[in-house]
Amino acid sequence: MPESLVLHDRSSSLSATFVPGAGMIGTSLAEDGTEFLGQRRGLNAYIADGKTMGIPILYPWANRLSGKDYAVGTATVRLDGAPGVRTDPHGAPMHGVLAAHPGWRVRHSTDELIAVLEYTTPELLAAFPFPHVLTQRVRLADRTLTITTTVAPEPGVAVPLCFGYHPYLTIPDVPRADWMLSTPGMRWLPVDDAGLPTGEHQVWPASAEPLADRALDDGFDEVPEGAVFAIAGGGRRIEVRFGRGYPAAQLFAPPGADLVAIEPMAAPTDALRRGGYRVAEGDPAEFEFSITVQAAEILSRTSKSSPNASAM
Repeated sequence: MPESLVLHDRSSSLSATFVPGAGMIGTSLAEDGTEFLGQRRGLNAYIADGKTMGIPILYPWANRLSGKDYAVGTATVRLDGAPGVRTDPHGAPMHGVLAAHPGWRVRHSTDELIAVLEYTTPELLAAFPFPHVLTQRVRLADRTLTITTTVAPEPGVAVPLCFGYHPYLTIPDVPRADWMLSTPGMRWLPVDDAGLPTGEHQVWPASAEPLADRALDDGFDEVPEGAVFAIAGGGRRIEVRFGRGYPAAQLFAPPGADLVAIEPMAAPTDALRRGGYRVAEGDPAEFEFSITVQAAEILSRTSKSSPNASAM
């Protein structure tokens, strides 16, 4: 089993665990034995079959593609047979090629981890022929896990930016029926039965509603920079803040599972085939999102002092 690296918050007992040798996946965000990341089938299934859990990076595209090729400029890239490409039950290429990829170089301290991947090998370029350096800086401080991602293209290369992350969040020992899901105002992109955008869109107003038994697998764009999503229940609240570079999102909450994924994305699902994505060319492109686990005692004081606390 690849080595796990643990980060510790100097201001609390919160810790975060990442496994660089298994694709830099985050496997735990916990405090005193209480786990806030959905474990699903576990790390072994992620390594063997790419079954997501924890906080995986979806790279170089997030979620599904509507076909097994894509065009960039005058070039067409064919994904059939490319190393690392996995497909969903409908045959759609899914979540890029870095699931459990072992090629990350890492240095870390008590509360920070920096991982670098040279995206230049023939194996990686087969599915995404845009050489660059990919860096993740992970920091745990003040009850907040911050992941900063940098895409640094080689000279003369324009790198499509269609990746994302897939954090699975849970509120332990609280029934899902008691969770409140808060979302910002953005634009909803309905999907078809295969999980692909239909091309339609609707306004999604900011809301805070019970998650209950709702089944979610919904895409969004026009997510404002700095937008905050959250789940709350049982005196706990977990916030996901979309910082720089993530104008798109996916919400995933399968029925019967006590978890919800709030996914920051550089572009909507299938953008690599449909277009509408940004590129990194010349200067590096930087992206940031964070997950904050609010302390129960702070929430308790807030609920007693604020007449609007019930909307949290």
